[in-house]
Amino acid sequence: MTPLFPLNTVLFPDGRLDLQVFEVRYLDMMKKCIAESGEFGVVALAQGDEVRKPGQQEAIVTVGTLARVVDWTAPLPGLMQVTCLGTQRFRVLEAQQMPHGLWMGEIERLPDDMTVTVPDDQQEVADALGALIRSLQQRGLPVAQMPMAAPYRLDESGWVANRWCELLDLDLGQKQLLLAQENPVLRLELIQDALEDTGYLNQ
Repeated sequence: MTPLFPLNTVLFPDGRLDLQVFEVRYLDMMKKCIAESGEFGVVALAQGDEVRKPGQQEAIVTVGTLARVVDWTAPLPGLMQVTCLGTQRFRVLEAQQMPHGLWMGEIERLPDDMTVTVPDDQQEVADALGALIRSLQQRGLPVAQMPMAAPYRLDESGWVANRWCELLDLDLGQKQLLLAQENPVLRLELIQDALEDTGYLNQ
C-alpha cells in the first residue's frame, strides 16, 4: 500500500512541489519516506479540504503522480518544509482512509510518456517555454526558485506539455484531465489551444 497526500493541486512527472507539512498524519508519512527513501502519491482532492476538519468527508481522484523528497528542513517542532519531485503517474485501484486520517492506496503505476519529439505544428509552444526559461535565467533567478527543474527537455512533447500544465492558470479539473491524458502529443496540442486562448503565443 502507498501513502497518499490529497492536495488542491496536480503534480506532473518531473514537476517540483514545495510543501509545508504540519498535520501529524503527514509529518509521520514524510519522516518515514525520508528514512526509507520512499515515495508517496500526490492526488487531487475531489471533495474536502487539505487540512482535516471534524465531520468533513474527503474524496480523491483516481489518477495521481508519485513524489520523492529531494530536500527538507524542520524549522520548528511540528513543521517540515519539504521539496518534492514528481516521478511517475499512477492509477488508484483501491484507497482507504486510516483512523488517524492518512490515506493509503493500492496503486498501478502508469507507463512513462513516450519520448516523442515536439511536432512542427507545436514547436511554438516549446519555443515559448524556452523563451520563458531564458528570461528567468537572465533575471538571475536562483536555480532553487525556478518553476521547473533542469534538465530542460524542450524537444520532448511530454516534458514541454507538463511544464505548461503547471505554469498555466488552469482549474483543478482541467489539470487533472491533462494528467490523465496518455498521449503526450495530444496533451501538448491541448496546451497549445489553452495558450492560444490566453493570447500568450501571439505576444
